[in-house]
Amino acid sequence: MISNVAIRDETVADIAEITAVTVKAFSSLDISNHTEQFVISALRNARVLTLSLVAELHGEIIGHIAFSPVHISDGSLSWYELGPVSVLPDYQKRGIGGALVQEGLERLKLMQAKGCCVVGHPEYYPKFGFEHIPGLLVEGVPPEAFFALPFDGRTPQGTVTFHEAFNATC
Repeated sequence: MISNVAIRDETVADIAEITAVTVKAFSSLDISNHTEQFVISALRNARVLTLSLVAELHGEIIGHIAFSPVHISDGSLSWYELGPVSVLPDYQKRGIGGALVQEGLERLKLMQAKGCCVVGHPEYYPKFGFEHIPGLLVEGVPPEAFFALPFDGRTPQGTVTFHEAFNATC
């Protein structure tokens, strides 16, 4: 990772810059519907943005990660969704996203979370310990793109539902 990158909690003063970073990070990604910035805003407005971290370099925000609670049909509690995670294009593939993921997971554990799930690239998230858990799914998401990471050794079973903010389009 680039030296001198600080990872910290977002502040109100960061919101516009987080939006800009998110838009730029996803602008050329074909699999994106380009609503990630709206999702983050909707999570924040619904007061379910449990953890929101920024990566800052020389006073500029170059990355962001969001975590929010999920509902699991088997009644498992204290599980969270990782995402979106955004890094400015000039800083991608330099360890910034990974540092945000690692810091976020550590903070979730400190909050007594039971686990985290993510919809993402099959080659990226397993290196953080995420795996496919048979019997745990998200409707409408291909199984190869859905991962979970239990923190307490217990693996929930059933359907995971993300907060309605993930449907935000503006």
